[in-house]
Amino acid sequence: MTTTRRLAAILAADVAGYSRLIEADEEGTLGRLKALRADIIDPKIAGHKGRIVKTTGDGMLVEFASVVDAVRCASELQVAMAESNAPLPQDHRIEFRIGIHQGDIVVEDGDIFGDGVNIAARLEGLAEPGGICVSARVREDATGRLDVAFEDIGEQSLKNITRPVRVFRVAMGRKLVPEPPLALPDKPSIVVLPFANLSGDPEQEYFADGMVEEIITALSRIRWLFVIARNSSFTYKGRAIDVKQVGRELGVRYVLEGSVRKGGNRVRITGQLIDTSTGAHIWADRFDGALDDIFDLQDLVASNVAGAIEPKLRQSEIERATRKPTESLDAWDLYLRALALRYQYTEESIREAIVMLRRALAIDPSFAPAAAMIGSCRMHQRAHRLAPVADAEITEAVRLAKGAIDAGKDDPDALWMAGWTLSFLGGEPAMGANVIDRALTLNPNSAHAWMARGLVSIYQNRPDRAIEAVERAIRLSPLDPWGARAFTSLMGLAHFAAGRYEQAIVWADRSLAAQPDYRTGLLLKVISSAQLGRVDEACDALSRVLELEPGLTIARWKAPAPPFPPELLARYEDGLRKAGLPEE
Repeated sequence: MTTTRRLAAILAADVAGYSRLIEADEEGTLGRLKALRADIIDPKIAGHKGRIVKTTGDGMLVEFASVVDAVRCASELQVAMAESNAPLPQDHRIEFRIGIHQGDIVVEDGDIFGDGVNIAARLEGLAEPGGICVSARVREDATGRLDVAFEDIGEQSLKNITRPVRVFRVAMGRKLVPEPPLALPDKPSIVVLPFANLSGDPEQEYFADGMVEEIITALSRIRWLFVIARNSSFTYKGRAIDVKQVGRELGVRYVLEGSVRKGGNRVRITGQLIDTSTGAHIWADRFDGALDDIFDLQDLVASNVAGAIEPKLRQSEIERATRKPTESLDAWDLYLRALALRYQYTEESIREAIVMLRRALAIDPSFAPAAAMIGSCRMHQRAHRLAPVADAEITEAVRLAKGAIDAGKDDPDALWMAGWTLSFLGGEPAMGANVIDRALTLNPNSAHAWMARGLVSIYQNRPDRAIEAVERAIRLSPLDPWGARAFTSLMGLAHFAAGRYEQAIVWADRSLAAQPDYRTGLLLKVISSAQLGRVDEACDALSRVLELEPGLTIARWKAPAPPFPPELLARYEDGLRKAGLPEE
């Protein structure tokens, strides 16, 4: 006895009113049925690559590898039967009822069993004479590929089937009227599809499904992202996927898909992020781990995936917003453009970003991330000495930050930017730290919130906690647009605060490798080298700083100084002094 398992499309058919027909004219009915099989039924099935598994007196069970082939065969068969019956009186017509389902089947010595077979048989019982009923899974795979229409008759409770099944009737003789694609929501949208289990181990199916659920939960914490619920995404489980069709059916711009492969006690998870409008790959990565603790591994992968794709999604959205005509920009598009400008770190780009953010707030005064980012921009202007920041502008930034905390109490992005602003411009690091911690509670996978937590920890004279926070930010978003300079220089500053000057120089050099004229990285190189007595290196880095900011003195650097703790501020000034920066 040979038993195998596979996914198949199952067609179940029987003759409506068969007993009545046999009672009225047994010989004539059997003769006509035999002729119909020879002339119409069997050729149609063979022509669409179907396999007749078994027949009964009044019906048959047919297996197809393709849903499209099954529905096309059924439709053509019913049309041909209608034409054959047309000259006959109603009480002499042989009419089939057909049910089709796609599902997992067990094949044993040529026969087939399982839910796929049972559901198809129950669907056939719901069909009208000459009609076809299909499950939602069949309809989803066939929509857009066949010249037929589907009528939704709702969820049906089928005998001996534990869960309700969504059933659709094939409207014979009508052309398909394509359903319009779902409109995209007013923010970026994503579906996480069930990951393929490539292990050949059914136990890994549970691991893969659980991991996908964890990823969906992690992404749902990103407030600016619209995430399709698990119940909808899992309707695609076990199906061949066309990401563009998924995008149309679910109204999403992005699809995350992947696979799981087990070898011994090790497992490899791959993932890829795809833009449904173009089919372009935006991100791909793989994760390896041990199956010693499945739940820990699921949490780790979910956290890493969410942290890695957040900046990729944001960058993709920025590029999309940049391509839109200026007159059609909404508050979200303006915010994205401001975000792109902020990443440029120039005096002009920060000024333009603030203009964009003010326009966004004019459209939507309650848009908390835009209000909070104005404070972030003012911080950049002041910290990097891009432009003078007036007291009134600081007051406004702090006011907007506090308003963003109230309006965006569940928005992690608004909270971490507002907390950062309160710490740097408002002189309230304890309050700022509390706000950032709330952001991290809402979204522990936000690399930028961890970066902000690291900087505020330096303000609080807790360099080791700062290092842990920045390490988390770098791990979550190793390719972040901020990472190459901001994350690395911040890590260096934390090591400087801890008195580890050699490590501070290593991180300063990483920052400068990404942007040689990054002022913060250069100053870190100056003070760390000076504290180690490497005066030549310190002077060389200082000369590059002075090219960027001629006339810089210690007094000017302190006007105003960052809100460092007094001991750190004194060592920073001492490093500048040892490197030869004049007092006045």
